Amino acid sequence: QVQLVESGGGLVQAGGSLRLSCAASGSTGSIAFMGWSRQAPGKERELVARIWRAGMTVYEDSVKGRFTISRDSAKNTVYLQMNNLKPEDTAVYYCNADTYKWGQGYWGQGTQVTVSS
Repeated sequence: QVQLVESGGGLVQAGGSLRLSCAASGSTGSIAFMGWSRQAPGKERELVARIWRAGMTVYEDSVKGRFTISRDSAKNTVYLQMNNLKPEDTAVYYCNADTYKWGQGYWGQGTQVTVSS
């Protein structure tokens, strides 16, 4: 079992920055990769960024150059630095972790990010 706790959401003006944190606990040695997804009202959840244990990262096209995913392995924590935020970035952001076991994944409770124009 892996538990995920997110923090760092909030209200920010367009052009501003926020940093989300996701702290993992439990069987953290079983985690293959972690990432952030988001879900805006009336839309499907979409992947924002992902980071593998080896360090490789991927980003959704609309956030490339603005968002950066990173991790602190000693703290079992993943971060999402979000710069130059836009109103369309408004959503609930969820942290997730997938283990090496096929189909086994975990989600955090979500944190609201609201960007005002």
